[in-house]
Amino acid sequence: MWVQPAGRGSEKWMPTSRFQRGDSVMGRWPGSSLYYEVKVLSFDGASRQYTVVYKDGTELELKEQDIMNISSFQHRSRSRSRSPGRRRSRSRSPARTTRRSSSRSAAAEKAPPSSREAKPKDSGEGCLSPPVNKGNGNSSKHEGKDNNAESKRSEADPDRNQTRYNLRRRKEDAAPEAKSGELQQKRSEEVPAASVLVPLDYGGKIGAVFWLLFLPVWVLLVLLQAGLKDPSLTNFPPPLPPLESLWDPHALGLVLLWILFQALLYILPVGKLSDGMPLHSGQRLKYRTNGFFAAAASLAAVAAAVYLGADLTYIHSHFLQLATASFLVSVLLSVFLYTRSRLAAPEELAAGGNSGNVLYDFFKGRELNPRLRGFDLKFFCEMRPGLLGWCLINVGLALAEMKQQGLPAPSCPMVLVIVFQLLYVLDSLWNEEAVLTTMDLLHEGFGFMLAFGDLVWVPFTYSLQAYYLVGHPTSPSTPLLAASVGLQLVGYYIFRKSNSEKNRFRRDPTDPQLAHLKSIPTATGRSLLVSGWWGVVRHPNYLGDLLMALAWSLPCGLSHLLPWHYLIYFSALLLHRGSRITSACMRTYGSAWEEYCRTVPYRIVPGVY
Repeated sequence: MWVQPAGRGSEKWMPTSRFQRGDSVMGRWPGSSLYYEVKVLSFDGASRQYTVVYKDGTELELKEQDIMNISSFQHRSRSRSRSPGRRRSRSRSPARTTRRSSSRSAAAEKAPPSSREAKPKDSGEGCLSPPVNKGNGNSSKHEGKDNNAESKRSEADPDRNQTRYNLRRRKEDAAPEAKSGELQQKRSEEVPAASVLVPLDYGGKIGAVFWLLFLPVWVLLVLLQAGLKDPSLTNFPPPLPPLESLWDPHALGLVLLWILFQALLYILPVGKLSDGMPLHSGQRLKYRTNGFFAAAASLAAVAAAVYLGADLTYIHSHFLQLATASFLVSVLLSVFLYTRSRLAAPEELAAGGNSGNVLYDFFKGRELNPRLRGFDLKFFCEMRPGLLGWCLINVGLALAEMKQQGLPAPSCPMVLVIVFQLLYVLDSLWNEEAVLTTMDLLHEGFGFMLAFGDLVWVPFTYSLQAYYLVGHPTSPSTPLLAASVGLQLVGYYIFRKSNSEKNRFRRDPTDPQLAHLKSIPTATGRSLLVSGWWGVVRHPNYLGDLLMALAWSLPCGLSHLLPWHYLIYFSALLLHRGSRITSACMRTYGSAWEEYCRTVPYRIVPGVY
């Protein structure tokens, strides 16, 4: 609209702006369909662009069509919410919460949630973008005092800004109302974010049906193949045994006893009560992190059982029956989880598993943090019965090798495999608190995918190397064994170092130990770490994981592909996980993520990929 200003001639015409300085409006974040509440600072009539400021202090130049009035935005949100289909698909992902700061961070707490992201099993990783605390000097992920989102200013590429948006940080401090006194703002007072459909993973609804059928069948075929005298691909698929031979009530009893024993260790008042990451309501759940104690207690219990005459070679002779029993438990658990999720409040659901399709939601999991009187089912299954069961299975397989091959002690390849994998599990339990920042805990609902992965896939496919060595002894050369040890050490160092940097940065960006690290700020109040191992590749923990996986397979030799199953599967999993993270972060961080990708061009392997 054009008007003639008072006191000017008719030849002087100037454009008017829809919004005035100081108006609170909803501005679309570049590169996404998500809106945040912003305040108008100025208007450029020539370019028809508004300069606005976000609640975290970030200034941004937005085009006129990217700004909406708050009242009309709320009206649109309410209209959309009347549709049950839309209401079910509204993003409630905990990825929103991971971009907020801790409960002491005012600026990020007031920023509206904006992310949606919805494994089987892996070390789990979200976008490296910790919420930055701008009140009282406290932060909630790890970086140095001079390296938080306030002190590390990132200027956008000037050439690029001419065609898109100008992103810059404010020079002033955050407004007084953004201090910690405003942290307890009620969720009902927040401006609703735009309704967006969450993309379906793993092939969508048809893919969910496929994986529900394929995963159990694949585990059965792989275990049957490993039991053949010649497990070559030419003998695949293996002959199927009678179905009744897969069932053993005694095996089911042992699986249930193991799970109950681990549950007892979990609830004992031993160890630390750790805070989880903030949910989009601002709440932090408490977790009992006593995994290393559970490992020590389990070792003592197993040693006592052997002393009393328990025959652990039963694990090898009834491997299929134990796997079948674990599968049955995972199915019953998944049914229970889906049934109880129907009664859960909307804010307790995970966006990725709340599509409205029964089979897809059953597979992905609808509820984010299902709990029974404080007993967190997802965290427990993620860390205890499967991981420690993996170690127990390896011990039983080592004893079976000695018995079957007539050895006085486990073979050198068996020792290396067991030690390498034991180190991996003990490291996970020693650093159990770090799991609270992983993708599984923050993003994924708890359904069949994770239940099957935790209780079946992990213990019975991750132990394939040891299971293979029982009936297929190998004599690898000394250089091959040395390479295996070297890869394990290097991989473990990269894995542990990068994960420590990530977890410390996520929890406290002002940690003095990380003062030397650099980051890229984003308008969400979080920063993207681009230094240390995270400046070498985007997923250095994946690199360490893959090197260790290679080390576990080498002692089994190169004769058959079966012992390399873990490496092949894990490579595919991490590639898929990386692509999901890239898509989610691009939607969330827009131009800041593009800047991050330019700064760290390689994803996993430096100079290669």
